[in-house]
Amino acid sequence: MKVINICGARPNFMKIAPLMRAFAQRPEIDARIVHTGQHYDDAMSRSFFDDLHIPRPDINLEVGSASHAVQTGLIMQRFEPVVLEEKPDAVLVVGDVNSTIACGLVAAKLQVPLIHVEAGLRSFDRTMPEEVNRVLTDAISELLFVTEPAGVENLLHEGVAREKIHLVGNVMIDTLLAHREMAEKSDVLERLKLSPQKYGVLTLHRPSNVDDPRVLAGILDALQEIQAETPLVFPVHPRTRGNLERSGLAGRLAAMPGMRIIDPLGYLDFLKLMSRAAVVLTDSGGIQEETTVLGVPCLTLRANTERPVTAEHGTNQVVGMSPERILAAYRRVQAGKVTPRVPELWDGRAAERIAEIMVRWHVVGRTAPP
Repeated sequence: MKVINICGARPNFMKIAPLMRAFAQRPEIDARIVHTGQHYDDAMSRSFFDDLHIPRPDINLEVGSASHAVQTGLIMQRFEPVVLEEKPDAVLVVGDVNSTIACGLVAAKLQVPLIHVEAGLRSFDRTMPEEVNRVLTDAISELLFVTEPAGVENLLHEGVAREKIHLVGNVMIDTLLAHREMAEKSDVLERLKLSPQKYGVLTLHRPSNVDDPRVLAGILDALQEIQAETPLVFPVHPRTRGNLERSGLAGRLAAMPGMRIIDPLGYLDFLKLMSRAAVVLTDSGGIQEETTVLGVPCLTLRANTERPVTAEHGTNQVVGMSPERILAAYRRVQAGKVTPRVPELWDGRAAERIAEIMVRWHVVGRTAPP
């Protein structure tokens, strides 16, 4: 069974890593990696491949940065000849980035079965580009691997056949659990002169937060108060850095004495940094999941989440973008200890389940039972 596995952006790497390990244990699966180059920072990509022991990509499409339309179109244009030449039995995509939908469309149009890992997640907010990518990718997939029960319900509600849907757990958590001991050896706290539980971590990158200067300024109002009590470490996404500078807010952020602005970190360093934090403030989906397993309080600076299990079982509070709500949630974290529950099947074996189902599906003619 020849499978082309797509990765293109940093969140994909954490999802592809355990899949490649599981596929390596299955002689029935011939797994190839295509890197679209959607995130084109070579040093950062290399560090993730090295940290997570991912085999080097068989093909790199090198599309680079562009608008959604241009980037999606370029990926499709460059991926189509790969599929025609390789003649895979399936194309596997993960997550919800432009590479996911672009390669998914190519596969569907060429009548190659599409497999979607992390299917069924819904924020019900079509202003998010990721939500559009998720919905469309699920609609054209033959196998849908789901991380949490809400994802199963979403897909059934959208009319996806039950036999295509498989609740398998979370490959992001496979990666976290496999690398937690290694991350403990990171000296990132010493390098940044931080004491455990005495700092917070901040990440911001979503357009809804960083593209509108008024929204961004409001978030900074809350951060101004928080950093005065709890120092914050902020690995700045390149896009966010550019927007801060263009909006004139970079100087205000730099003037906050408790705000530590650093470049993006590799996976192991960031995992260690996050695991020892008193609180994490983020608009990332994956970080909501990781903090749930780590037991670290998480404030999601968004109006919604496509990962409701992190708020129902985990440490996550979805607090929106208003300064008042962010500060109120921060006070709740200060006031009490959160006792999270790890969601069902988030046990480090999701990729193994996926590999097993894929082999059975291929052997019996694409009709693996749920």
